[in-house]
Amino acid sequence: MEEKENIKVSYKFIYNILTKEGILSPKARRKTKREFAKQKLLQEKKINLTLPEEEISEIVNHEVALEDSHPRLEKSKYFGEIIEQNGSIHKWFGETKTCLHLAIDKATSTIVGAWFDKHETLKGYYHVLYQILTKYGIPYKFFTDNRTVFNYMSLNPDKRTSEKDVLTQYGYACKQLGIDLETSSVSQAKGLIERTNGTFQGRLVAELRLNNINTIEEANKYLIDVFVPNFNTKFALDYTKFPSVFETSPSEEVINYTLAVLTPRKIDNGNSIKFYNEYYQPYLDNELKCFSPKTQCLVIKAFDGELFVTIDEKVYELKKLQRNSSVSKELDVANEVNEIKEKNKYIPPMSHPWKLASFKKQMQKAHYKHKYA
Repeated sequence: MEEKENIKVSYKFIYNILTKEGILSPKARRKTKREFAKQKLLQEKKINLTLPEEEISEIVNHEVALEDSHPRLEKSKYFGEIIEQNGSIHKWFGETKTCLHLAIDKATSTIVGAWFDKHETLKGYYHVLYQILTKYGIPYKFFTDNRTVFNYMSLNPDKRTSEKDVLTQYGYACKQLGIDLETSSVSQAKGLIERTNGTFQGRLVAELRLNNINTIEEANKYLIDVFVPNFNTKFALDYTKFPSVFETSPSEEVINYTLAVLTPRKIDNGNSIKFYNEYYQPYLDNELKCFSPKTQCLVIKAFDGELFVTIDEKVYELKKLQRNSSVSKELDVANEVNEIKEKNKYIPPMSHPWKLASFKKQMQKAHYKHKYA
């Protein structure tokens, strides 16, 4: 109201007016709603709400069990010590539900990353991690839930594919960056991020609607450029006044190749690799390289979408095998053929964490830990 209508009133003033008119907060608890309905019914029947003295004497014990209560906990000491993450599926804008991937620092309540995607995905959390790495650096620990993005294990091991095996993907990226990753299925353990999701549902939905935002691209731009900075200014503590345990931000190249999707594959009889229903072939300096059938390899899809493959501990570029050739050496004009020639593509060194043996070891370790947890 202050920003849009230049009307300055307190939250309590609005709350009291709405409650008096029979309009409860959308975040009111069930107990509050039941009590509100009960009092409304009693008022309609003109019943005196004052309890008799003999009934008052019976209400003597207000103690509840620890598991039924949610006592406040101490916050972290350092900025970057614990980053809570979660995905909130909600009708944020438009007519379809989307997922808001959110990360908040536990010590300062600073939103350090946020991203919309159609579902709760590895890509969404990679975008959040990218924001954290580029703006703040490498945090000490992530604390998140036990959803499939962080803890997936197929019931049939033979049907496991690393595209879906995101526990390994995200865990492997965190391991390379030196970030501890802890998961929990208890929502109360992540109270800060759960409450923040509720606050976003109350504020962000209204702002997106007021700004006529109906696409995921517009929503992400508004979220990063406007809403999160304003939110941190109003509600977060000044993180510059806290001791920080963030490590120095990696280079763009390291981030791009670390936030990658790694997929084990085998070379087929046509010297090709099938990936997402398309066929690719390995090249080096624009020259096709051939390998024996069933040779094991590791397909790398970098954060920016570039495709590479490691074979025998060497990195190659992957080029999609077209159904038809884009140029004819026999019939096209010589100038047209020369224009098609591509420049040599930069091939990153094997210093990046792309070794097939290391990735398989991480897969086995992650699934063994999940199976016996």
